[in-house]
Amino acid sequence: MKVILTEDIKSLGKKGQIVDVSDGYARNFILKKKKGLEANSQNLNDLKLKKANDDKVAQEQYEAAVELGKKIEAGRIRVSIKMGEGGKAFGSVSSKEIAEEVKSQMGLDIDKKKVQLKEAIKTPGTHIVPVRLHTKVTADLKVEVAEEA
Repeated sequence: MKVILTEDIKSLGKKGQIVDVSDGYARNFILKKKKGLEANSQNLNDLKLKKANDDKVAQEQYEAAVELGKKIEAGRIRVSIKMGEGGKAFGSVSSKEIAEEVKSQMGLDIDKKKVQLKEAIKTPGTHIVPVRLHTKVTADLKVEVAEEA
């Protein structure tokens, strides 16, 4: 019996995949526990439409990420930190602060988890910070760190 999986099953396959299983396994496990649907013409058509819709949504998200990436790369933000004697910083600039400054200075919403800081910025100057907007899109944000007066 052919079955369309509605969720991942470790030994069979991933969600949305069409698999061939024995009739008893399909009736007693997959269909009974609602882990799949029988692969009839209506369900196959629904699956095809859902995949087409998912592809369209994924493409729109990718295009939106590319546009946001262009805006981020075109701009720059300024952040100030307190400095002590000898150029020692009294703190650092974290990804949370960078996300907040992007929102206030550039008017763009970015999740702090998307800011890919390897370690917090502790030195003044211009730093390039990668921002991962999509699995295929990473933008470079220019962060100018200055001494607080």
